[in-house]
Amino acid sequence: MAEVLAAIKKHWFPTGLMVVVTATLADVSGVLPQAGTWLKTHYGAEATILIIFFTSGIMLNTRQIKSGLTDIKGALIALVLIFAAAPGLAYLLSCAPVGTGITIGLFLVAVMPSTLSSGVVMSGAAGGNMAHALLISLVSNGLAVFSIPLVLSLLLANLTGSLDIAIDRTSLMLQLGALVFIPLVLGLAARNRVVQRLPADSLKRLENGLQKFNQVLVLMIVWMAISESRRALLQSSGTLGAIVLLVAAFHLLMLLAAGAMVWGFHLRPGRRESVIFMGCQKTLPLSILLQVALFPRYGQALAVCVLHHFVHLLIDGYLVEKMRA
Repeated sequence: MAEVLAAIKKHWFPTGLMVVVTATLADVSGVLPQAGTWLKTHYGAEATILIIFFTSGIMLNTRQIKSGLTDIKGALIALVLIFAAAPGLAYLLSCAPVGTGITIGLFLVAVMPSTLSSGVVMSGAAGGNMAHALLISLVSNGLAVFSIPLVLSLLLANLTGSLDIAIDRTSLMLQLGALVFIPLVLGLAARNRVVQRLPADSLKRLENGLQKFNQVLVLMIVWMAISESRRALLQSSGTLGAIVLLVAAFHLLMLLAAGAMVWGFHLRPGRRESVIFMGCQKTLPLSILLQVALFPRYGQALAVCVLHHFVHLLIDGYLVEKMRA
């Protein structure tokens, strides 16, 4: 029993995801789904995303980011993986006979920037340069404000039978700027002016606390998204196995592409880890926000976003151990 509790404590975030999803879908009283839907319709998702990126900015160490500038080639390779390889592979996989909702979910995952937390941690755990990982994370999230409206529109234009899907690129770009870029910059400014002056041990405790706080906020946005898409998700429960296979294939192909580029450009251990993990991992909160805002009718798209996060954490966790060995 103690070992089970220790495992749950260590992996509390994936456990929390499973609990939130299961509880919301299984609640026959409707209390949880109704509360989540009410919160979402009152700008709960947007407020949550804003807080997540503000606190993420506080956690980003600008001194480490500057030191990561020494490996420009590695950063460029990671950005090519994030903004070119991922959408390209998603487009190829969308040729498989999957439904519109699953395809939209795959496209949402593909256009996302890299993670702000797990990828950085895994890069360091595998023996890589965390400063370089932070640099890639910051640059990719900044560029995503401009890339997502354009690339997502191009991918969706190839969907047949979905002519009702339309994206106002300018509006989406402004929304992403307000909810992602501006809070991230304000968080960085707050760290440099206030937080950085804290003693080292206090700063470390604050960063650890904010990381857990952010993960709780991610669980909240998942709950709001599940609540609104509950009926569609229950109706499409039979496709979950196919979705798992699809997102696993997508992530494995991304890792193969990263491995090929790392080998082709002769990146040695210490440089390659941040390129692999930051180039292949995708942020979850932003994909859920866009699914809720743009495609609430497609519950399968939400399932793709959440299950991809599960799958890539499992695969990359195994990869960290292999690379560290």
